[in-house]
Amino acid sequence: MKTTLFILLLAMSISLSPAQTAPARLEVLEIPGEKLADNPLRDPVKRRAAVFMPKGYVKGTELPVVYYLPGYGASSEDFIRDPSAFAHLIQQLANDGLPLIIAVVDCRNRWGGSQYLNSPAQGDYADYVCQEIIPTVEKWLQIAPAVSQRIIAGHSSGGYGALMLGMNHHELFGNVVALAPDGEFEVTCGDWFKERALTRLTAADIETIMQGPASEARERGGLVELLAGLSAAFAPEGRSAPGRFRWILDEKGKRRPEVWAQWLALDPLEIIKERSIAFAPSQGIYLDGTTQDATLNNVAARHIYDALRNRHQPHCAHHEAPGDHMHALPQRLERGLSWVFGKPLKELPLPSDR
Repeated sequence: MKTTLFILLLAMSISLSPAQTAPARLEVLEIPGEKLADNPLRDPVKRRAAVFMPKGYVKGTELPVVYYLPGYGASSEDFIRDPSAFAHLIQQLANDGLPLIIAVVDCRNRWGGSQYLNSPAQGDYADYVCQEIIPTVEKWLQIAPAVSQRIIAGHSSGGYGALMLGMNHHELFGNVVALAPDGEFEVTCGDWFKERALTRLTAADIETIMQGPASEARERGGLVELLAGLSAAFAPEGRSAPGRFRWILDEKGKRRPEVWAQWLALDPLEIIKERSIAFAPSQGIYLDGTTQDATLNNVAARHIYDALRNRHQPHCAHHEAPGDHMHALPQRLERGLSWVFGKPLKELPLPSDR
């Protein structure tokens, strides 16, 4: 009743207000980072979450909460510095009768991104999101949303994180919105391993990169730094070797099958194919991609959707629109959230409209 009354009052205030495009409110929430304490990369522990709320929101009013995972290299700090896109998105959703809250998290690490996974080579970022971010945000908001009202969403690496956390935590997330998610590693990553920046690296080079500052990898090129980050997430040596990962290529520049197997064990497409139940039947899964995505994550999204349909996942959807990997992200998120809550779906702007 309290939520319904708030939504009605909010809709009335919006319809009477001349400033319908006024942005939503941003609050910056300090997260202690207890789950990141003693992380092997010595990355910062205390971090901040960006919490976006509709104008007029009162703490204690139950609204759906979206936990948004940014793409590789990004974090909540980017949204704190420039909140405009999500501030307008939140208010637009409220204007359209879908008031909700978005909390953007910071899971950036030394290499750029953690893939939102627990790994002894980087730290326990899945636990950080599920066991620390969520309780801290919801305690601060003074709410306890039902599972169906808690959504995990993200783009690119964040879309990957949304799929993985959604699969592994049915008890927390009722819905998943994965925009251009990483996945189907053979398609999206396979060609990287042929690049000279990687094939010419020696075992000594890898050791230097692993032990040195992130600049050691950065100076060798962005792909080396990216692969270091993905290796830390997907191919850790183990709990007995904190901070260390297995490199994907051998001295001849060939893929190491045992390391590639570690990667594939964390490929959402492979997981969906292998598990009898990857997502709970009650969970809603929305996937999207863009036709000009140079990363081929649109292909991965399409094949993940097909695999879900083959597994008879009852609530799933897929949309592919013109544009590149980064095109119209707020609008794409809006479309995914509208699908989750059964609202009319808007057409996405064409690339020339950016």
